[in-house]
Amino acid sequence: MPLHFVVDGDTALDGDEVVLTGPEAHHAAVVRRVRVGEAVTVGDGRGAWLSGEVAAASPQRVAVVITHRRTVPAAAPRLVLVQALAKGDRDELAVQAATEIGADAIIPWQASRSVSRWQGAKIEKGRARWSSIVREAAKQAHRAWIPEVTAPVSTADLAARAEHARLLVLVPDAADPLTGVFLDPQDTTDVLVIVGPEGGLTPEEVDRLGSAGARPVRLGENVLRTSTAGPAALALASAALHRW
Repeated sequence: MPLHFVVDGDTALDGDEVVLTGPEAHHAAVVRRVRVGEAVTVGDGRGAWLSGEVAAASPQRVAVVITHRRTVPAAAPRLVLVQALAKGDRDELAVQAATEIGADAIIPWQASRSVSRWQGAKIEKGRARWSSIVREAAKQAHRAWIPEVTAPVSTADLAARAEHARLLVLVPDAADPLTGVFLDPQDTTDVLVIVGPEGGLTPEEVDRLGSAGARPVRLGENVLRTSTAGPAALALASAALHRW
């Protein structure tokens, strides 16, 4: 499969040649070692998908002659990972894997038992860190759309989203398995998969979300880490929606 690169929003994609500069050119020429004549693909992370051949390659400038272009429509319904902030790199591992699997958006959640806290300057720093992870994971997975990472939300914010989205809350002792939930590929309503932190959700959070219309579901008999629960659920949901 050809190497894939992502351009920034200021790079023109409507001509016969696309030029990579800055970090993306350095990554292409030095890290990935692209060569003149090599087939590659280029995207903007917003649906544009271009195929072409490398015409020039240096750490400062990589030029690609475009041979074919198409537009990939955005997914509907969207699969959204609501990931509770977690200690260490647990939440980052979840975000990376979820992006590779096919999450269409990532929502950081400041849950009651989240050890990690995004406050003040940490809010934008944390969001930027997750956005960087998502961008690289999307590029590695050859995705035409790079998932958006939103601002962090509270439990009250999540409950309010139940009016316009379908919320599935992962609870280890829930009565219903996720595999028993019917997901209609023709229904364009967003599907939000909500994952708690290491200590799990509090009873108050489960009740608050449930009262708003969220459905508690379990993955199986085993209790998964916060870093693996979300990606596992998204894989099942992707199969149910016939994406896989």
